[in-house]
Amino acid sequence: MLTSHKINRRDFLRIGTLASGGLLIGFATSANSTGVRSAPGSTVATLNTFLKIDTDNSIHIILSKVEMGQGIWTTLPMLIAEELDCDWSQIKVTHSPPGQAGDFQENPVYKSTGGSETTIQEFDRYRMAGATARVMLVTAAAEQLGVQPQDCRTENSYVVAGNQRISYGAVATDAAKLPVPNVALREPKDWKYIGRSRKRLDTPEKINGKAVYGLDIHFPGLLTAVVAHPPVFGRTVTSFDSTKARAVKGVRAVVQIPTGVAVLADNFWAAKVGRDALKITWNAEKNVTLDTTAQLEKYRRIAKTEGTIIQRKGDAVSALAQSSKTLNAEYSFPYLAHAPMEPLNCTVKIGKEQCEVWTGTQSPLLHQVEIATFLGLKPEQVNLYTPHLGGSFGRRGSFSGDWIMEAVHIAKASGKTIKLIWTREDDIKGGYYRPMYVHHVQIGIGQNALPIAWQHRIVGQSLFTNTPLADVIVHKGIDYSSVTTGAPYANAIPDHSFELHTTSVGVPVLPWRSVGSTHTVFVMETLIDELAFLAQTDPVAYRRAFFTNYPRHLAALNLAAEKSDWTKPLPKGQFRGIAVCEAMGSFVAQVIELSIDKQTIRVHRVVCAIDCGLAVNPDGVRAQMESSIVFGLTAALYGEITIKNGQVQQSNFHDYPMLRMADTPVIDVHIVPSTAKMGGAGEPGVAPIAPALANALFAATGKRFRQLPIRLEGLK
Repeated sequence: MLTSHKINRRDFLRIGTLASGGLLIGFATSANSTGVRSAPGSTVATLNTFLKIDTDNSIHIILSKVEMGQGIWTTLPMLIAEELDCDWSQIKVTHSPPGQAGDFQENPVYKSTGGSETTIQEFDRYRMAGATARVMLVTAAAEQLGVQPQDCRTENSYVVAGNQRISYGAVATDAAKLPVPNVALREPKDWKYIGRSRKRLDTPEKINGKAVYGLDIHFPGLLTAVVAHPPVFGRTVTSFDSTKARAVKGVRAVVQIPTGVAVLADNFWAAKVGRDALKITWNAEKNVTLDTTAQLEKYRRIAKTEGTIIQRKGDAVSALAQSSKTLNAEYSFPYLAHAPMEPLNCTVKIGKEQCEVWTGTQSPLLHQVEIATFLGLKPEQVNLYTPHLGGSFGRRGSFSGDWIMEAVHIAKASGKTIKLIWTREDDIKGGYYRPMYVHHVQIGIGQNALPIAWQHRIVGQSLFTNTPLADVIVHKGIDYSSVTTGAPYANAIPDHSFELHTTSVGVPVLPWRSVGSTHTVFVMETLIDELAFLAQTDPVAYRRAFFTNYPRHLAALNLAAEKSDWTKPLPKGQFRGIAVCEAMGSFVAQVIELSIDKQTIRVHRVVCAIDCGLAVNPDGVRAQMESSIVFGLTAALYGEITIKNGQVQQSNFHDYPMLRMADTPVIDVHIVPSTAKMGGAGEPGVAPIAPALANALFAATGKRFRQLPIRLEGLK
């Protein structure tokens, strides 16, 4: 159960009075602190999150995390509003600039946004900011009204004492002069915001076009840059001829940078046409033999050999040899592009002793340090502004700041102020990807078709080799973010072995929404479904036997089964499938209903149940589940990046398609009432949908699908 906490004043830093009057409270946010750090002698620039109350009664909340569609623009202000008792209509939200270099050196994930952890990390800190401000405002108001603070209450941005009332704005300047108090957070029974749905604060400006994305940045003298990247990963420029490119009307400069050749022009189209006119000779040394078909065959051979142990109990090899019945299965998963709707972009303006950068990134502080190091500046001389992110799914979480540093290189080499734009083709053909994986599984089957032995080998690239998070995520050569194994099932098997082969391939990779669970859950949930079929047992009942000591798995499973009317027959020609998993600390079960029409899959309905602990904004959780389901169905039905002769074969949405509105099913989302530990919501809904789809297709066709994307070719 969530309880109130006493906050020590040393854990907070009051900045003081705004230039125009009012109250400003700053608080540091980081992944390794539970409170707010004090920093004597610091200035506003040293902190990365602020609550500001102006004399006009407006409430400014400046976030340290970035909004990329996941809804924290609303969820985090709800936490402050819960304790502040403010007028919700007066809240204004913006992203914050990055902090000092020391923050990154202290903690490499500091201020990054990812892993569906924002609300979990900031739950106490943001409430504390609101509570502290409220107590200070009440104290100042009581002084002005001539009453005791304990005789005051707060509501809708006012302090009320009997028949007297005074606005927060009217006392904000005086409140800023007060010492920082100790505060206690409210009990859940007193909450008015948390746990109740709120409309998103960023929706109106995203509808009316006022929201500012990276692509919207423009000012006089700004040139647009596009880059000719190598057609094969890792190649570099040997020589180039820019004569025809420079002849294109509007082209102002052509410069070579480490990643290719950049064309600068008055507008995007001139830059693109100029790029197309370049004649470039690339070296032919690297990755020309890359071929995903050959890579798949190599992975299959590796998967039949012993790998590095991830998890082991008993002796799986001996138990398999003694099993009277075994199940052998091989699964393959392709490279996947992130394909966010807003293409990558970055605007850079370099001055004599300062650099300004505008870009949507999940890790502004990391890139601030990276830019400063390259330019020979101090981190505080780099002002990195974060507009709205038009989607990311992990792509804008690049550890090297690939497109950002590319833009800085162009600005430095050309001496111009530039806006770099990657076309969608640039990113799909030459960006970063979810790695390819192969799983090889051998299962020894006992009575009632329960597994008594399980040998499971995974082959694929690490997501974090040679990144700042390598020491955090990768241990003894094992990238644990990629190898979630499904604890309830594994722990119930007397003899099991989960093993990993980490490969080195010249294809750049990044975390992709829901990370390792995107392939491991598919394998576990389709195999469990297959075992249930062999046991001639209902798939829901079969899973329940494993969840005796896993109440949160069970609660999600039961709610999804109940809301989908699992035990009731469907119309003729329609079929169901189910899957359940844990990801990012949340527990999700999904039931899919589909039919097949002339070898075309028609998904009619998806029922989703999630136990994420406390749902701060239930509508936000539902929206993320809906988004995850569409995202996961897209990958399951269409997603595949293939490479031949070192070149990616796909380029845009015509050959790397998205799920269209006409093909999107009815989606019903239900939240398990829970007081358990809070989990994330941005990613965990992705993983179960593909195995639920495959399980429903087995019910429809009698065929097991062990490769994504799912194709029905050959079915009669």
